[in-house]
Amino acid sequence: MAKHLRVFRHTPEHRKKGTMRRRLPEWFVLLLPAFIIMAAVVLIPLVFSLYSSFTPYKLTRPSTLWRWIGTSNYEKILTDVKFWSAFGRTILFLTIALNLELLFGLLIALMVNKVTLGQRTIRTILMFPMMFSPILVGFQFKFIFNDNIGLANNALQALGISDAALPWLVDGKLAMFSIIFAEVWMSTSVFAVLILAGLFAIPRDPLEAAKVDGCTAWQTFRHITLPFLMPFIFIALTIRSLDVARAYDIVQIMTGGGPAGRTELIWTLMSRTGYVDARMGLANAMGYVSILLSIAFTIYFFKKLSAARSELGFGDKI
Repeated sequence: MAKHLRVFRHTPEHRKKGTMRRRLPEWFVLLLPAFIIMAAVVLIPLVFSLYSSFTPYKLTRPSTLWRWIGTSNYEKILTDVKFWSAFGRTILFLTIALNLELLFGLLIALMVNKVTLGQRTIRTILMFPMMFSPILVGFQFKFIFNDNIGLANNALQALGISDAALPWLVDGKLAMFSIIFAEVWMSTSVFAVLILAGLFAIPRDPLEAAKVDGCTAWQTFRHITLPFLMPFIFIALTIRSLDVARAYDIVQIMTGGGPAGRTELIWTLMSRTGYVDARMGLANAMGYVSILLSIAFTIYFFKKLSAARSELGFGDKI
C-alpha cells in the first residue's frame, strides 16, 4: 500500500517534468508559421516540378502526371534544336546586356561622383528606371519601337536619318536590339548605384599619393580606382546575371519570342512549352536545365569576387 501511495505521490511531478522536456523550443514555435508558409509556397511546388520533370505530364491530360518516364524529358532536351537555339540566344542576350550595363553604369557613376551640387537629387533620379515593373517597361518600349506610331521611327524620320519606318519588332536583328535596349535602360542604374557606392568607399590617401607622384587620370583609374571597384562590379554582375538569365517579362510583352522565334529565350520557350503546348513535364525539365546556367554564372562571378577581394587584402572576410 505504501509503495502504491509513493508512486501516486510522485507521478504528477514526473509528468510535469516529462511535459517540460517535450515542449518545443520557443524560437521554433515562433518560426513555425514561417516554415509552413515557405514549405507551401516554395518547397512543395519545387518538389512537384522536379517530380513532374520525370513524367510526360500534360495540362490537358492530368493522368499523365503519374506515369514515370525517367530522364526521357532531359534526353529530349539534349537533342532539341529549339532549346539549344534559345539557350544560345539567352547567352548572347546576357553577354551583351551585362557588358553594356556595366559600361554605362561605370560611366554614369564616375560622372555623378564628380558632381558637387545636387548629387543627392541625381542619385534619387538614377534609381527611377529600376523601380519600374518589367511589364511596364515592356509596354513602354513596345510603343516606342512601334512601326507606325513609335517614337523611334518618328524621330528618325523627323531628323532625316531614315525615309521609311524601320520594322523594329518585326525584323529579327532589330527585335533583339530592341529588347536589349529596353533591358539596358531599365537595369543600368543597378550597376551605377553599386559602383557609386564603391567610389564613395575608396580611401583618399592612395588617390592623393598618386596625384603627388604625377600619375595621369587614366593611370590613377587603372591602378587604384578600378581595383577598388572590382568587388562592387562583381556583386552587380552576379545579381544581374541571375535576373537576365531569367528574362521573360520584357521579351514576352515586346516580341512574344518572335518574329519566327528569333528572340525566343529559355524562359519564353518554357512558357510556350508549358502553357501553350501544355507539355508541363518537358517545360519543368527545361527549367531545371536552365538553373545550371544561373548556377554557372553565380559560381564564376563569386570566384572573381573572391579574387578581387584577395587583391585588396580582404580574402579571408568573404
